[in-house]
Amino acid sequence: MHVVRTFGHVVGGTLLVTGTSIGVGMLALPLATASGGFIPAVFVHLICWAFMLSTGLLILEACIWMPRGANLITLSSRLLGKWGKTYCWILYLFLFSCLMVAHIAGGGGVVSDLSSGTLPHWLGTVIYVLVFSPVVYFGALWVDRLNLILIAGVAITYLVFASSSASYVVPSYLTHMNWEKIWWALPVIFTAFGYQILIPTLFNYMNRNVPKVRLALILGTTIPLLMYIIWEFLILGIVPLEGNGGLLEALKKGQNAVTPLGNYIHNPTLLEVGRLFAFFAMTTSFLGISIAFIDFLLDGLKLSRKGAPKITVCALIFLIPLALTLTDPHLFIAALGVAGGIGVALLLGALPVMMVWAGRYRQGYSLTHQQLPGGKVTLSLLLIFVLFELTISALQVFP
Repeated sequence: MHVVRTFGHVVGGTLLVTGTSIGVGMLALPLATASGGFIPAVFVHLICWAFMLSTGLLILEACIWMPRGANLITLSSRLLGKWGKTYCWILYLFLFSCLMVAHIAGGGGVVSDLSSGTLPHWLGTVIYVLVFSPVVYFGALWVDRLNLILIAGVAITYLVFASSSASYVVPSYLTHMNWEKIWWALPVIFTAFGYQILIPTLFNYMNRNVPKVRLALILGTTIPLLMYIIWEFLILGIVPLEGNGGLLEALKKGQNAVTPLGNYIHNPTLLEVGRLFAFFAMTTSFLGISIAFIDFLLDGLKLSRKGAPKITVCALIFLIPLALTLTDPHLFIAALGVAGGIGVALLLGALPVMMVWAGRYRQGYSLTHQQLPGGKVTLSLLLIFVLFELTISALQVFP
């Protein structure tokens, strides 16, 4: 029993971090990294993993300084003042709006794929929102119960697909390398490692036990890293870069990574497993993002969690992204790129660095709780990397 008490929270915390990270980003990664190739993709995944783990540890350090129950808004307000709170609010709204568009666009594509094209993309999108938005409206209990089923679906379908599709890999596809083009995938890879908003809640859930939370962050981010690398190996090794039905064509059409598999895996059962994995991964992430967004708006605007205020907030966060998706059904990759390139980079990359810099060197919080070594040099390098990523994103938006 002592072992269970000792490691139970670590396991639970690890799974929370893993579940928050894995989701819609996985379905976009092979398309975003296809032009660069498998080996460069692995290299950039490792860099983004190290960066996002570092900023997660910085948020953990800031949480140590704050009283129990402090959230990201509280951290930014106390460490950076009113402008920091405003900065956090704006970026949070921007990031989650982009993620909602990406999830709804991707969800519609997955439903259409599962129907083998019987349902057009627009109708699949509408059905996806109509089915899952009421679950989010009814609250955390409904989401939690459905999420358990979806997470089990993610695990089972991933393991089945990964173990069964390896024989379809063409080794020569994995030798392609273009180091210049791989950096254009940074915005999407950033999004795939986004979990830091969870840390204040996780810190309280694990009874503010710093060593356990730190271990959960390391393990919880390493599991997605390994899953992403295996996923990249399979998709980039099965689907060719160019040609009819290739990865570049799927990228131009705004499809997810599973859609082009049908042209190269002549196994209907295995293809359906891949499509089901896409559905489970997309929906797990969609429910988590949606309920977090609703809670953030209701808390931030001090609105009632019942009746007209909640209905209005739900309508706004679902109907506006739905309308944008119906206007342009190819927004999946584009929305993820903008979310990662700007929202994740600034909110989950730059903000933690600025908060810890202010806490350590301006407000004089104790350095005994320092979670990331290297002092100002490390913090400066992290900010330089954020600027590099923002430059890439700007060049994509304004070529």
